[in-house]
Amino acid sequence: MSTTQFHRYWTQLKRMWELAGPAMVIEVSQFSIALVTSAFVGHIGPLELAAVSIVLNVLEEFALGFMLGIGSATETLSGQAVGAEKLHLLGIYMQRSWLLSMATALLLAPFYALAAPIFHKLLRQDAKISELAGRFSMWMLPQLFFFAMNFPLQKFLQAQSRVWVLAAISSSVLLIHVVLSWGFVSRLGFGVVGAAVAGDVSWFLLVVAQAGYVAFGSFESWNGFSVQAFSSFPGFARLSLASAVLSCLEIWYPTVVIVMVGWLKNPEIAVGAASICLNIQYWSWIIAAGFNTAVSIRVSNELGAGNHEAAKLSVVVTIVTATVLGLTFSAVVVAAKNQVPKLFSSDPQVIHEAANLAYFSAAAIFLDIIIPVLHGVAVGAGWQVQVAVVNVVCYYVVGLPLTAVLGFGFELGVKGIWSGMVAGYVLQMAFLLFVIYRTNWEKEASKSEERMKNWGEISGE
Repeated sequence: MSTTQFHRYWTQLKRMWELAGPAMVIEVSQFSIALVTSAFVGHIGPLELAAVSIVLNVLEEFALGFMLGIGSATETLSGQAVGAEKLHLLGIYMQRSWLLSMATALLLAPFYALAAPIFHKLLRQDAKISELAGRFSMWMLPQLFFFAMNFPLQKFLQAQSRVWVLAAISSSVLLIHVVLSWGFVSRLGFGVVGAAVAGDVSWFLLVVAQAGYVAFGSFESWNGFSVQAFSSFPGFARLSLASAVLSCLEIWYPTVVIVMVGWLKNPEIAVGAASICLNIQYWSWIIAAGFNTAVSIRVSNELGAGNHEAAKLSVVVTIVTATVLGLTFSAVVVAAKNQVPKLFSSDPQVIHEAANLAYFSAAAIFLDIIIPVLHGVAVGAGWQVQVAVVNVVCYYVVGLPLTAVLGFGFELGVKGIWSGMVAGYVLQMAFLLFVIYRTNWEKEASKSEERMKNWGEISGE
């Protein structure tokens, strides 16, 4: 490697970490709101842990799939608008995303209200778990509308690299949530209701702090509410829905897996152990989400500015870095397989079952760090539709049927289910790496320029 090539590589690595570092703090902090809830509730008993876990890992992930997907469209367009120096478009995109997200929240609200019969009658979960899960979901319904406000705000700020402020807000709210959860659950003994209320308050504070920063900060990209948010709305909605499909297919994959685990014998133990593994896996995912955000911003900015070589180099640097972290994180999980489950449960059977899944969980964690980075490349370039097709094939045509065969046909239980899930991840990673390897980045930069022209006309330019 020549001195010039090393300098270019180092520059991209530095820029990537400048975005990925605070983005990791944001993702870890926001995800940990649910993680803290699970940890406090898990020490009440296995029934409470199973009930709260199935809401957080199934119902909430079902909703987040839509919300994150709609925000993903804003991320693509906003990032490329920044690269093209059309900052005035960002506020319009955020307002359109708010409208779509709030409409989506209204459509999803009945699922929260009817969670108990949905889990028991439709998804065939244990009656006691379903009843308690329904009570918990009713109390956490307000969070659905806070999600709808949060993600457009977050993408608006991230596209402009205002990541450290977001990190400070998110980490502060997490500390508040720990105190609220301790007070409501451990100190006052309000159980799952107290856990839900603590989450409601925390997400409310997160949204208010971000909105206040946008309203009172100095932003050339925000000029208040505008009727332009309603112009050519169907076009924006189509891209947002395509992004939502991509996000949903990705997030719902482990969600379906946790539902299948609930069909095994001793569901309280099986779901509790599987939810612990998923919580650990989500930790790796949110670390990868920092790189997802960083590479999406870098690729979209560089393509928007017409710098196709810089975009390509950003992709290479991020994939290499994520691979190293993936190997490291997986090794740590295996080494601490007997200690980590104790953070989430005091039940010996749950802890033992979770420890037995450590090697399967480590494999999923490695892949779950690489794949979000590849998705970040897709979002930055605007490939949501193509990647959604790949997701369908890898996860739902291959992964889930294999999961059912290994888990139930061969009676391998949770280990068989996890093996099928990992197989879907492997196939997904292979497809995406092949697509990226064959990409003509100069052509992608031209597509970005054309997209900005079209969206500029849509927004009244």
